[in-house]
Amino acid sequence: MVSGGNAGTPNAVAAPPEELDGDLFVISPEAPLVAGMADRLRAQGKRVYGPGADGAQLEGSKAWMKELLVDAGVPTARHGAFDDAEQALAFLRTLPPPYVVKTDGLAAGKGVFVTESLIEAEDDVKAKLAGASFGDAGRTVVVEEGLTGPELSMLAVCDGRRAVPLAPSQDFKRIHDGDEGPNTGGMGAYSPVPMVRDELVDVVMDAFVEPTLAALKARGIDYRGTLYAGLMLTPDGPKLLEYNCRFGDPETQVVLPRLRSDLVELLASAADGHLCDDAPRFVDDAAVCVVVATPGYPEAPRTGAVIDGVDDAGASEDATVFCAGVDRDRDGRLVTAGGRVLDVVGFGPTIDAARQRAYAAVQKISFPGMQFRHDIAAAAAKEERHR
Repeated sequence: MVSGGNAGTPNAVAAPPEELDGDLFVISPEAPLVAGMADRLRAQGKRVYGPGADGAQLEGSKAWMKELLVDAGVPTARHGAFDDAEQALAFLRTLPPPYVVKTDGLAAGKGVFVTESLIEAEDDVKAKLAGASFGDAGRTVVVEEGLTGPELSMLAVCDGRRAVPLAPSQDFKRIHDGDEGPNTGGMGAYSPVPMVRDELVDVVMDAFVEPTLAALKARGIDYRGTLYAGLMLTPDGPKLLEYNCRFGDPETQVVLPRLRSDLVELLASAADGHLCDDAPRFVDDAAVCVVVATPGYPEAPRTGAVIDGVDDAGASEDATVFCAGVDRDRDGRLVTAGGRVLDVVGFGPTIDAARQRAYAAVQKISFPGMQFRHDIAAAAAKEERHR
C-alpha cells in the first residue's frame, strides 16, 4: 500500500482548518501546535486532539522542557540552558564526553549535536548561539551530559488528567549504519521491542509521563494530545532525552499499524478530557520501518530527482510505503522534495520477517543518490532468533 494523500501537493490544505467541518481534528506536525492551531480551533468549539501552544512548549523549547522536568522530578541528563557563549562553554568543559548540544527551538529533528570531541562541541555551541546553524531557534542552547544505553520511544495518549501508553518502539537517529554520522529526524524504527516488558512500561508511565502531566496541570496547562517520550535506558535506569508533543516519525508508522483498538474513539475520548477505560490493544505481529532519504541529507538534501518503483514496493499486503518529502513534476512523476522521502514499512509475525519484507520493498525503489540504513532492527531480529 502507498499512503500519504495527494503526493503532488504534500503541504497543500483544501481550506484553512478553521473553515473545515469535522467531528475530530488531530493536529500532528509540531510547528502548527507550537503556533497555537489547537487553541484557535478549540476557541471555535471544535473537538481537537493536540496540545495548545502552552503545552507544545515541551517540544518548542528544550530549555522550558528541561525546567519542567526538574520541577516534576523526572530523571534526565545533567544539563544547563544558555544564551551566553562563555557560560555555555564553561559548563560544557565540566562534562565528560560524549558532549550533547541542542538547539532550544524547533529544528526538524536535526538540532541535536553529539560528539566525543570537546573542540567540535565548542564550535557547535558558538555556531548555534551566533545564529549560524539554526537562526533564532538556536540562540539558546541546552548543553547536557551524554548518556549511554539503548534508546526507547514511548507514545502516550493524554486527556489532561490521565494518560495511556501505546506500544513501545525503538528508532534510529543517526544517518549511517552502526549509529554513525549526524543526527537526523529518524532513519527507521521497529515495534515491538523485545527487551521491553510490561514492568518497564509501568515505570515509564509512573516516573515520567504521569509526573509530567501533573507538572503541566500545576502550571494551568490542560494537555490533551500525544506525549512522546524519548528515553535512554542507562545503567542507572531510564532517563528522558526529550519530549515531543505529537505522534513521532518514524515511530508512529510502526506503532499505529499494530493497533487493534479504535484509534478515532481513543483520540476523541482524550480530546473530550475523558479517556476510554479500556487499554489500547495491539497485535503481536511486528512492524519495521526503513526511511529512504535524499543524497546530502541531513546537512544539505539534494531534491528534484524522479522516484521509481513506489507502486511496486507497496503492492504487497506485507508492506506499506508512506510518502513524506515528495512532490510531482510537470509530467506527473513522483520526485524528491525533502530530506526524508519515504517511510517503507514491512509487517510480519516476527521482527525478522517484518525486516526482510521492509528491505525487499526498499529494493524496488530507486532514485539517484538514494540513501538508507541497512541495519534497522538487525540487533532486535538477532536477539529474537536466539531467544
